[in-house]
Amino acid sequence: MHKIIFADANSDYEKAHYVICGVPFDGTSSYRLGSRLAPDEMRAASYNFETYSSFFDYDLADVDIHDAGNLEVADTIDDTLPGISKYADKFVNDGKIPVILGGEHSLSYPFVKACLKKNPGLGFVVLDAHMDMREEFRDEKNSHACISRHVIEDLTNKYVSIGIRSGTREEYDYVRENKVKMFTSEDVHSIGIEKVISEFRDYIKGPVYLSIDMDAIDPAYAPALGTPEPYGITPRDVRAVISCLAPQIVGFDLVEIAPAYDSGGTAVLGAKLVRDFIAGSAKARQTL
Repeated sequence: MHKIIFADANSDYEKAHYVICGVPFDGTSSYRLGSRLAPDEMRAASYNFETYSSFFDYDLADVDIHDAGNLEVADTIDDTLPGISKYADKFVNDGKIPVILGGEHSLSYPFVKACLKKNPGLGFVVLDAHMDMREEFRDEKNSHACISRHVIEDLTNKYVSIGIRSGTREEYDYVRENKVKMFTSEDVHSIGIEKVISEFRDYIKGPVYLSIDMDAIDPAYAPALGTPEPYGITPRDVRAVISCLAPQIVGFDLVEIAPAYDSGGTAVLGAKLVRDFIAGSAKARQTL
């Protein structure tokens, strides 16, 4: 179990609308290990901030948030996914919005699946440097490098990725042949995040699961990553996506921080983005 809870997650489970959980697993990480340590690092960093968000004009002290702790994981991803699936189903069936602190990106799958069961027509929006469109990687079907392919083929093809700048030739061919809606980091840089968002808003109407792989962000802002990739998007770009999609989001995760590779700044940014999501979502619910 974690030593501390995420800041302002003071509600009991029954009353809470948002349920935070950590999934401390990084067993398929292919470059830098250590994302299993990120949930607790983000929890510690979350106490750096005021409860009030001036950007969203909302106070997290007024939001019912519960921290369910770190979910139990196994030695392998194949054994871990079924174990966390039961929690994903419970949170969603109980009417909660799950907020997942990774861990590696493969852990998104059971939470997307649970949200889809409750929300037919679910869209999946992912911020990521990498396509993650492989069928398998290093003989592992459920690798972090395969998550987007599995979401598209197994769960929902109502899919948008933002921040892409890395993939194999085969992955680029797959995206082109299947007309996958993808916006590169160069797209964001050249036309701006607002224009990018406007180009997929009509396509992604309805409930959305938002997955933030922190390597979407340029390593100048977030160096402590499992697989850092230069020429990324900015934290403000990520916040803009959160803000625009907040009314639609029914599930959220933030993954792939490897805290050992900086002095804490990436975990601070991760914690802030989680808080931004909760503030933005709660503000949107208030105005519905």
